[in-house]
Amino acid sequence: MKTKFISILLATVVLASCTEEKIIVVSPNELHESVDKVTEIMIHDIFSPPVASRIFAYPNIAAYEIIALHNDKYNSLAGQINDLKEIPRPISGVVINYQMAALIAHIDLSRRLVFSENKINAHRDSLYSDWENSNKTIFEDSKDYGLLVAEHIALWMDNDNYKQTRTMPKFTVDTDDATRWQPTPPAYMDGIEPHWSKIRAFALNTPDQFKPVPPPAFSLEENSDFYMEVKEVYDISLEMAKKGDASNEVEIAQFWDCNPYVSVTKGHLMFATKKITPGAHWIGITKIASRKMNYDFDDTVYAYTKTSMAIADAFISCWDEKYRSNLIRPETVINQYIDENWKPVLQTPPFPEYTSGHSVVSGAASTVLTDIFGDNFSFDDDTETTFGLPIRTFSSFNIAADEAAISRMYGGIHYRAAVEVGVKQGRDLGAFVVSKLKMKNSIDSKPVK
Repeated sequence: MKTKFISILLATVVLASCTEEKIIVVSPNELHESVDKVTEIMIHDIFSPPVASRIFAYPNIAAYEIIALHNDKYNSLAGQINDLKEIPRPISGVVINYQMAALIAHIDLSRRLVFSENKINAHRDSLYSDWENSNKTIFEDSKDYGLLVAEHIALWMDNDNYKQTRTMPKFTVDTDDATRWQPTPPAYMDGIEPHWSKIRAFALNTPDQFKPVPPPAFSLEENSDFYMEVKEVYDISLEMAKKGDASNEVEIAQFWDCNPYVSVTKGHLMFATKKITPGAHWIGITKIASRKMNYDFDDTVYAYTKTSMAIADAFISCWDEKYRSNLIRPETVINQYIDENWKPVLQTPPFPEYTSGHSVVSGAASTVLTDIFGDNFSFDDDTETTFGLPIRTFSSFNIAADEAAISRMYGGIHYRAAVEVGVKQGRDLGAFVVSKLKMKNSIDSKPVK
């Protein structure tokens, strides 16, 4: 009887111990909330689309490397992406909650990359309080490890040439060449991020690895390819105007606007309305797909990481071409040579025209997401409801990308070549990312490391 009592007591202690270790479960929703918080802060801080892509990528990579160390389903990116070394391993014998450590690393890298650090800290402290109250020992050990990995990734991040580009000269506009890009109304901002191609990429070998064919040569001859593309933008805008704001083309243009630089003038005041960037829109689609598939924490980190790296490299590839071809925007050509009172449906963003950034990014993101979730993956895109826009439904990521691309022509901010060549540029880049990065093993193993 005494032996039986001791056995029951020991079983109770073991069960209590196991229960205690399982109290802290970090859900994919907590990761989604942290990514959403970063997006919210980026809108508040008005980061440019290229810079925003960098802010998404590094925290995701930090989280992914911790998950890959713990889960045999995934492989480390060390040695696969440019200059990344293996992360340090936790001290032997220390019990780590790897999902918690991954989220802590994600939050810490995000904090380092935004201006409104206090907003990240408030979100972080709320999570920390809950975790500490649940199991202080595991929380502290997991936090220490997450911060250690965050520091490792931060040191690698600091060598990507971003800081050096902050002190490089502004883009010089050639006012004597009417064929080149000129700042556009209403703010007439300088061209943003003219040195972005100097940023170290993640998977790309060189920024011009997917260099597109040159745009049509500037010409005002009515039968020239360039003039016909200008006229097409103008004619489409007139047809859209006849239909009014309720036209499908206007709805598509507005849905994919994603311009954080929209300037509004009221009287003598000019201010910016705040929106997400193209990359943030596709990060939102990644969240939608992950939730639809009921992805667990590890799988969600994988989806975010692979997609965000493709988006970041897409901006490097696109910006490399933008400041090489330095092509004039439709608004400038139409105002000077066709209709001085014409305005595009969307406000023209402040950088050269070719290729279309949203097209390149959408091509890359849709290709990677198709690899992750499969083709013919239908989803309801509610990413823009925060900005008063309705939900749009798509039967695949590729169809969404095609609509995002053509939206730029409907919006009057791009010619057809920038759209069609741009989306191909992005898809070629996305296919390269899928082929090069061996992130996921064929086995569907459980976390055992």
